[in-house]
Parts: sequence; C-alpha cells; structure tokens
Amino acid sequence: MTKKVAVVILNWNGVKHLRQFLPSVLSSVWPDLDIIVGDNASTDGSVEFLRQEYPTIRIIQNDQNYGFTGGYNRVLQHVEADYYILLNSDVEVLPGWIEPVITLMERDPSIAVAAPKIKAYNQKTHFEHAGAAGGFIDSFGYIFCRGRLFYEIEEDRGQYEQSGEVFWASGAAMFIKKHCWEEAGGFDDSFFAHMEEIDLCWRLKNMGYKVMYCAQSEIFHLGGGTLNAENPFKTYLNFRNNLSLLKKNLPFWKAIFIIPLRICMDLMAIFRFLGEGKRKDAWAVSRAHQSFVFGLFGWKSKDLRGYPKAKTVPPSSQSNPRGMYNGSIVWAFFINKIKYFTDLDPKKFL
Repeated sequence: MTKKVAVVILNWNGVKHLRQFLPSVLSSVWPDLDIIVGDNASTDGSVEFLRQEYPTIRIIQNDQNYGFTGGYNRVLQHVEADYYILLNSDVEVLPGWIEPVITLMERDPSIAVAAPKIKAYNQKTHFEHAGAAGGFIDSFGYIFCRGRLFYEIEEDRGQYEQSGEVFWASGAAMFIKKHCWEEAGGFDDSFFAHMEEIDLCWRLKNMGYKVMYCAQSEIFHLGGGTLNAENPFKTYLNFRNNLSLLKKNLPFWKAIFIIPLRICMDLMAIFRFLGEGKRKDAWAVSRAHQSFVFGLFGWKSKDLRGYPKAKTVPPSSQSNPRGMYNGSIVWAFFINKIKYFTDLDPKKFL
C-alpha cells in the first residue's frame, strides 16, 4: 500500500522563493502526494500569489509569525499523512527525489527521520552548509556534516554515496514519519529557529529511533532564505539554542560538566568575531550566553516569554548514540587542521 506523503513548505515573506522554486516541487513524482504551503502571516503578497498562480495548492495560514518551530507545529496539526516532508521554500528538487528516501525508511520501523543529499543551488558541484551528506555532533555540542566542517565545504566527488545512519537530518529537507513527529512532540517552540531539527532528532534518538542519510536522493538548497549567515540574530539563535540542546538532551551529570566547558570554548568565537570586526556577532554570542544562564534560574529573556515549556526526553538504556563524535571537532579542525570529514578518526564515532 502506497504511503501518503505531504510536502509542507513553511513560508514567511518568501514570495520570490515560491515563484522560483515551487515549480520544481510540483514536478515531484509520488502516487499519493499533497503539497502544502504553511504561511507565517506573510506581508509580501505570498498568499495572494499562491491563490492566483497555484489555486490547487493547499494553504494553511498562521495568524502571526511563529518562527520555524512554532510555524510548523501549528501547520502540521492540520495535515494528515503517513510521512511529512518539511521543505524549505528555497529548495530545488528533482522529480524522483521522494521515492529513494521513503523506500529507505520503509525498510526499518525504527527509522524515524531521514534526509537526502543536500547540495548548493548556486554551486551544484558542492555540498551545501545546512546538512550536506548527513549531520553529526561532537562531545561539546558542535555540529558538523559529512561534506562540511565549519566553513570548509567539500566538492561532491562521489565520496558519500553510501546511505547510512547519522545523528541529525537538516530541516531544509526533513522526512519524518507522522507518528514519530507526534510521539516526540514536534519542534520545541522556544528554539524559534535554528538547531530545532537537531533537538528533535536527538529526542527521537533518546527514544531509540534512527536518523538516516539517503545518498540516492539529492536536492539543491539556496540557503539564507530568511536569515542569512551574516545576520547577528542568526548567530544569537545558533549559540543560544546549542546550549539549550545540551541541557535538554544530555544526562544531567554530563550536562553540568560539558556546558561550562562549552561556554568557555564559545569565548574563542567571541574573540574571533571581534578580530574580524564583527562586533554585533560577538555581542550576539554574549547575549546568547546571558539568555541561557537566565533561563537556568527560571528567568526568561524577552524573546522566550510566552512560549510553552520545552519538551524533554531524557536519555535511557534504549538511547541511540550513533553519529556522535567522541572528541572535539573544534580541536580537530582548528588545531589539527583537519578539513575533510574523511580525515577524522573513524574510531571516535559512536
């Protein structure tokens, strides 16, 4: 029996991306497929454009901008399907991109999430920063990918053609079984944007589920559609949410050791930003630390007020650590000068 699949694109003032990339999504081939646009109260004419140019596409409108997390949480309450595909509005796909991923996920009931190979729209020979060939995490919460260590992005030369288990899948194109989404409680609203998919994957792994990379499917991601890499607010969200990620998903005894070390390591980022003349980014890291520490004592910063309590799934005996790097990717990259994923010590991966 064919599984029902829903491609759900969350949009906020992205009419230019809908105009450019939606045609490729509409060319997707799958027997039972819904394509849905969830709109976070856009003011740029996105909804009007969709109604005029694509009247058959279902639109689910939120009453305000709830961010990536809250937006999807609200939209998916109204979507019935066996599989959700959360797809960024700035992604180009090929007609047969869905079938390899669903086939992979159907083979094993313990697979909750999967992602295709993600390459750069503007340089299609190379991987894209957000996900590349599957995501990993080190002992201090720093994330990296096959095909991307920090700012070093690899050319796709066929070196990652083997599908397999990873730690996290990018929210730019995330396949997830509906029952797993509901069991985990969806995204954590307090994240707003950035790192939310890693938190969700980690919670599912703490439940014993698997997260997969599917090499037989590839998409092309423009990136920076809502917040570009130079935006200090993006810096703030990344550093704040990364600390929240550790607090929520590590065992308590480990979190109280790792988090202070991580904050000290982040000081290097502050000095680096200052050295590059990026004072707003340096201040964003400092603000992220302040917001996180205030939250430990029950004081919510202005941007966290009104959000529901963060969902937590504590590690247990069934937790699945596959994809975790038992070491420091910061040390490997900046001190040992390792620039490629294939040069990392495979024995350090759990």
